[in-house]
Amino acid sequence: MRFGIVVFPGSNCDYDCYYGLKNDLAYQVQFLWHRQRDLDDIDCVILPGGFAYGDYLRAGAIARFSPIMDAVVKHAQSGKPVIGICNGFQVLTEIGLLPGALLRNDSLRFIHRPVSLRVEQVQADFTSAYHKDQVIELPIAHGQGKYYAPPDVIDSLEENNRILFRYSNPKGELSPAWNPNGSVNQIAGICNDKGNVMGMMPHPERRLNAKLGYADGQALFQAVATASL
Repeated sequence: MRFGIVVFPGSNCDYDCYYGLKNDLAYQVQFLWHRQRDLDDIDCVILPGGFAYGDYLRAGAIARFSPIMDAVVKHAQSGKPVIGICNGFQVLTEIGLLPGALLRNDSLRFIHRPVSLRVEQVQADFTSAYHKDQVIELPIAHGQGKYYAPPDVIDSLEENNRILFRYSNPKGELSPAWNPNGSVNQIAGICNDKGNVMGMMPHPERRLNAKLGYADGQALFQAVATASL
């Protein structure tokens, strides 16, 4: 399994992904510069967190026009896995690989802290190594993390089992008090209709080494690697 991490000007979680995948999980991984036009036969593309192009206009709005994104779209359309984390999720919605948009947090403040997430389904290649309703802890760090989509899109996500993670309390219970940014239906992560493109605001790459705290992010990347064998 070969992971490729796209590096935009302003990416700041690319090295987190690289180090964890290479050293903690022992996968092959390389960086992909935003100006290149091919993916070097990568199996899984990761769009990391950060502030691509300074988040000018709005988060992800300029990154979607990077030369490499044509190759990312073709990669996704061919059925190969794409993961967008935080800013990467924002880029995926901007380019149309995932529905909806990420808006300013209800608090209008940048939020950075660990949150509890409930795993909503385990049929997707990204969540198959978790258990349904399992509660995991991952950190968030965003100012525009409120997931929004029109009611018909939300209904489609719900009906087609495309919601992967929701914000919850540590027991897995849902309530507005445990929704850090105001996301509709407590949505923290979704996938496309084919199940090969996912976006999430929390950071699984920051939970790959138990010595640094928790390792709840490992199962996500392990699931993708296993599914791609």
